[in-house]
Amino acid sequence: MPPLRQKLPTPITHVTPPELNVKSESAMTENKEGLKESSDAKEKAERGADKASESVLGEIEKLPVSSLAEASITTTVATASKQAKSAATEKKPQSSLWTKIKDAIRHTWDGTRLLGVEIKISLKLAMKMLAGYELTRRESRQLKRTTEDLIRLVPFSVFIIVPFAELLLPVALKLFPNMLPSTFEGAMAKEKRIKNLRKTRKEVSEFLRSTVKESGLVLPQTSNNAQRELFAEFFRKVRTSGESPSREELLSVCRMFKDDIVLDNLSRPQLVAMARYMNLPTFGTDMVLRYQIRHRMRQTKRDDRAIDYEGVDSLSVTELQSACQSRGIKSHGVSPARLRDDLQNWLDLRLRQNVPSTLLLLSAAYTYGASESIDSHYDALLSVLSSIPDELYHEAELQVHHAEGTATNKQRLEVVKEQEELIKDENKEISKTGKVIKDDVSVDDEPVTHEPPKDQTK
Repeated sequence: MPPLRQKLPTPITHVTPPELNVKSESAMTENKEGLKESSDAKEKAERGADKASESVLGEIEKLPVSSLAEASITTTVATASKQAKSAATEKKPQSSLWTKIKDAIRHTWDGTRLLGVEIKISLKLAMKMLAGYELTRRESRQLKRTTEDLIRLVPFSVFIIVPFAELLLPVALKLFPNMLPSTFEGAMAKEKRIKNLRKTRKEVSEFLRSTVKESGLVLPQTSNNAQRELFAEFFRKVRTSGESPSREELLSVCRMFKDDIVLDNLSRPQLVAMARYMNLPTFGTDMVLRYQIRHRMRQTKRDDRAIDYEGVDSLSVTELQSACQSRGIKSHGVSPARLRDDLQNWLDLRLRQNVPSTLLLLSAAYTYGASESIDSHYDALLSVLSSIPDELYHEAELQVHHAEGTATNKQRLEVVKEQEELIKDENKEISKTGKVIKDDVSVDDEPVTHEPPKDQTK
């Protein structure tokens, strides 16, 4: 029997009715027409934009350059104002109380560690000094700074030993900000202290410029005939004829004065101004102020010799700024090269020209905040010397004549009366305070020499 053939299923074919075919063809033609219309519209829009840009460019070309600049500036200002408003609206993240406490604890810990390291270094320096070796200027300053910090710890330790006394520590630090050692001083406190010192020195500079005529600079009794003639000729030029003396004459007259004589003839307002300018306490009698200023002058004189021996170039930028600040030389916003020139100018005038430190300090106060150059220093010295009043100029003239033995009794009588008034004022101060200040410190005791310090080796 032949095999049975299986009947295959017939494939299913979808037959589209003729009506549907007509509809699909019409839809396709409509889509093609829509695409064509959209492309035509796009081309028209691009052509319109090109025409608009061409017209705008043409209008801009017709405008003058100034109006274009004003338009650009207006746009820039508007953009900057928008950015400023957006930055102002953004809230800065405020540090929490816990963050402030952690920062304070970290600052205290770092200050304690720094103080321990400085004590360790200073102990080695003290042993070196006791062994007979000479300390350099940097080593001496390090030892002095650590000693001052240890002295400050004595009143600070009372708040730690006495129970519940630490509650009064913020009040004590507010009243006495220098009670803590220097290692615990923060950056903001240091910047505030320096800013206050700059403000004080500007005020003192204006005060000294306006009131220097109240005091007198008395000539010592060591003048010979040539010095008397030079002195008289110098003040004849600056007070009578208005001529400008030469630089050599100015330096020669400056060398006739002494620091102690200048300080002894300054009035109390000027003593207070000088103490403020040197960052010294301003309370106390005139004798206390003179003693403090003399002591600081002696320290500055010794430091001048040390810097001159080691060289100005050996100082770092921080040491250079500190040295200029201690001498009243402007250091804020001044380049290190300018600071080195100003400090070298101070050393040349003090050590080589033998100009007194008091006159240099007054000249620095005169030129503080102004453009300082070597000419401005000489101009300031000339201003200080030319501001002597008539009565004090007569007293200086008497000193010159007395050195030659040509002084009259009338001149001596006037000077004795003036000195008697000064003695009465000092006695009144002593009776009010009940304390006698033994002011036997002299700035001029140590003559200025150019001998180098001792050798560093034993």
